[in-house]
Amino acid sequence: MLYSFSPSASYLSSLALMTPYLQKLMNYPVLTAGIVMGPRGLGTMLCMFLAGRSIGRVDTRWLLLMGLLLSALSMELMTGWTPDVSMKAIIYTGFMHGASLGFLFEPLSAMAFTTLPAALRGDGTGLYNLSRNIGSSVGISICTVLLAQNIQINHADIVGYVTIFNHAFRAVAVQSELNPLMAGGRAALDALIIEQASWIAYMNDFRLLMILSLGATPLILLLRKPAIRTETKVISEKA
Repeated sequence: MLYSFSPSASYLSSLALMTPYLQKLMNYPVLTAGIVMGPRGLGTMLCMFLAGRSIGRVDTRWLLLMGLLLSALSMELMTGWTPDVSMKAIIYTGFMHGASLGFLFEPLSAMAFTTLPAALRGDGTGLYNLSRNIGSSVGISICTVLLAQNIQINHADIVGYVTIFNHAFRAVAVQSELNPLMAGGRAALDALIIEQASWIAYMNDFRLLMILSLGATPLILLLRKPAIRTETKVISEKA
């Protein structure tokens, strides 16, 4: 049950981050943001089907490893996003991250319930769903708090370079648009600083989720391989 905490925290936290990321930083309309995030669900659906068909034929722990590595890889790609990132790259990365969910929750459910006695599977279902809900809630809360905190910290750091000694403000284009001595220039400059601080804060959150996915990888060694085919054979013989 504890193992389902990390994937829930990683996957659902990224969903909570991507919506404001696309609408506020990428300036996507609501409909466009929804369409861009749609392939993520398609990747989850396809890989859940593939993982379900593979359970019993392939060691389930290999499926979990693939899911965690896909999640970490997609988060690593997100840390390299810039304001010039293409919509194609966002869709591709979202599909990859959605695929990681298909390789995680389906095998986790199989391993959680096939290793439990039938009399305990009802209690196991409640605990399993509880761990997933707690994981997603904790992950979203931590990422949201860190995002707001890092935006403030980055804003303070960048503002330290806005001084009369910075030669960049002597450029004609900067003086006409971002002159800190004028009210309009200060407002435009502050908006630019907030945008840059937000970009850095989002990259830090994506990096944290990548580390969380990689950190859960060694826990695979603690999982037992569910004997699905053996149980099926026993049930068929009793029937």
